[in-house]
Amino acid sequence: MKTLLSASLAGALFGAGLVISELSNPVKVLAFLDVTGEWDPSLLVLMGTAVLVTAIGYRLVTRRAQPLFEPRFYLPDATALTPQLILGAALFGIGWGIAGYCPGPAMTGLVFAVAEPWWFVGAMLIGFGWHRSVSSR
Repeated sequence: MKTLLSASLAGALFGAGLVISELSNPVKVLAFLDVTGEWDPSLLVLMGTAVLVTAIGYRLVTRRAQPLFEPRFYLPDATALTPQLILGAALFGIGWGIAGYCPGPAMTGLVFAVAEPWWFVGAMLIGFGWHRSVSSR
């Protein structure tokens, strides 16, 4: 129960941060990505701040022997640049540039009365299913 509660609280805090920072607004994101047009650099400050806070928090948390509600930390151990990683990153970037959404802001956008995040999340779920069926072969 503690794990579910802490995950829900972290998700709600993350979603609130996305809304307050306007990262859940695809128009704002696309204006940031449009460096040759009407570029809006305000998200650069947000991203820099987020990286700084994450770096500090990561160092503090991983000094602990274990997380609060789990027996151990689950950290990635893969470090190789594989074709799958490069292709996935490229698809992520292309999708982000076309739609102005990535998974977190799209999930946050589901609570607003607009259709775009629903289309994005639907396509994302289809992609997850396709990947699972292809990778299991």
